[in-house]
Amino acid sequence: MNGAADVRLFPSSDGDLAYLDTGSGDPVVLLHSGYVDHRFWAGQIPALAAGYRVIAPDVRGHGASANASKPFRWADDLAALLRHLDAGPAVLVGVSMGGVIATDTVLEHPGLVRAVVTCGAVTGDFQYTDPWHTALRAEYARTLGAGDVEGWLDAFVRGVAGEHRDLDALDPEIPRRLREMAAHTLSKHAPGEPDLHVPVTGSWSRLPKIDVPVLAVNGSLEPAGLLAAAERLAREVPDGRAEIVEGADHYPNLERPDLFDELLLCFLRSL
Repeated sequence: MNGAADVRLFPSSDGDLAYLDTGSGDPVVLLHSGYVDHRFWAGQIPALAAGYRVIAPDVRGHGASANASKPFRWADDLAALLRHLDAGPAVLVGVSMGGVIATDTVLEHPGLVRAVVTCGAVTGDFQYTDPWHTALRAEYARTLGAGDVEGWLDAFVRGVAGEHRDLDALDPEIPRRLREMAAHTLSKHAPGEPDLHVPVTGSWSRLPKIDVPVLAVNGSLEPAGLLAAAERLAREVPDGRAEIVEGADHYPNLERPDLFDELLLCFLRSL
């Protein structure tokens, strides 16, 4: 994959935002999950860049991108970057937080979006309510409140395996890489720092207005609530469909890159 020398900086209205821009052709934007950075997509970038222009930003407050000093929305940051790069309309592909950014952006800046692929996410209005995720969030809060960075990272990588497996069921490189990226992002922030992100709300009623193709890809081990919400997303947009990656949980592009890449490339070729 391309190295750090290929990461560029976009001077946004609130500090520099980092992004990778490689390949040529129709633009495909890869949006990483929470706490990590564009390297999350290391397994997908080379194959995609063979036929597409691949743009992989570090979300504000993550990786090499500036922290926020004033309220902001993910969708507005991405829209500003795409306009700066003259890269719209683009296909947006996001996992977890990145999936929410993709749906936020198609709702708020539809002219910049050609299609959406969302994984481990639906819209910002969806929240996990199952007991396992509720307990995990409580562990995040407890460890951060105590200043226990290592404890927080331990909880974070437990979330990679999900409720139904131990970490030893995964390729150890997956949690290792995610832990390394999350440790770097966490180091950019201070305990008690205010969360300046402004969520996009009221999304469910707006889904029928999304007039671009939408593909919802999720691991079969995700909770039933998330899978049902993904089916609802695919059903309520005019051109939507849902696909399941068997044997994967929250990060299907990392756990089953063969199946994920096949689904993604097939979708891109259909546009």
